[in-house]
Amino acid sequence: MTSPDGFASLPKVELHLHLEGAVPLDTLWQLIESCGGDAAVPDKQALISRLQYSTFPEFIDTWWWMTGFVRNAEDFTMMAEAVAADLAQQNVVYAEASFSPTDFERHGLTPQEIAIAIRSGLDRVPAIQVVLNCDLVRDTGVERARRTLAAVTEVADEAGIRGITIGGSEQRYPAELFGSVYRQARTVGFRLTAHAGEAAGPSSVAAALDVLGVERIGHGVRVVEDESLLERVVEDQIPLEVCPTSNLRTGVVESWAEHPVEILLARGARVTVSSDDPTFFHTSVAAELREVAARFGADPVELTRVAVGASWMTGTEKVGVLAQIAGWESFRSSPEDR
Repeated sequence: MTSPDGFASLPKVELHLHLEGAVPLDTLWQLIESCGGDAAVPDKQALISRLQYSTFPEFIDTWWWMTGFVRNAEDFTMMAEAVAADLAQQNVVYAEASFSPTDFERHGLTPQEIAIAIRSGLDRVPAIQVVLNCDLVRDTGVERARRTLAAVTEVADEAGIRGITIGGSEQRYPAELFGSVYRQARTVGFRLTAHAGEAAGPSSVAAALDVLGVERIGHGVRVVEDESLLERVVEDQIPLEVCPTSNLRTGVVESWAEHPVEILLARGARVTVSSDDPTFFHTSVAAELREVAARFGADPVELTRVAVGASWMTGTEKVGVLAQIAGWESFRSSPEDR
């Protein structure tokens, strides 16, 4: 097992990361100030306190509040650069970051210009590869999801968008509504994942697999509530993008002791570990790996290898990242480093 100080230097991979929820606190504060501030958050300490919730709907409300301060393409470029720099500093070598363009249409921004602005910021930090997934956002409805998909398809190559996901209130907007949209996404060549088994139960995961045809499940922790579905997920080795602290912060899970990741690991599920919205949940992928390793005995190196295999990387890219991990292991085990 990796020693505690090894988490910082381990080359890390993150598959479930919301770009807007990963913007560093200082950058978020800068965005708030540029909009004239908010009387309810007079300083950074108040901002930290503002990022607290006990239920998933409270988190969604806070997310919507945040979107009010991101108003132009330049804001997205600044955010993306700050997120990429923060990830690189953590030695994350590959990340898949989702972005939710429909949440910003109220500011007159199109999905195309948001995607290009994000890529412009990401390209300023060459130390890390960040692939984009477009979040179609359940709460804005099927027709808007369809329009968003068409818009990002136009700029997918230029913006480095490889996948589609769908987040939001799965308990109110089930996967069955979006089957035709996902079929279109598959037709044009996007890789497919979806948030499921988080705010809604195991039937949401089954629908994501059977109706949306996803390759991975975002969260998915509630599969443990249905034995036959759990067996299916394990047998088919369907990757799960598990974000433990997120589940605790939004009230999906009561405590670490009750977190389903322990069962998932014990049963041999294909678990990957991510931070989800690290600024909103006061965490990082290193912190998540550290907790899962310490509490449940998982090997963070193996979890990282699983993430590589489940990623949207090309075959050549996977070989490169796995070589970085192998080089790190070799260095860590060398006599000079003991």
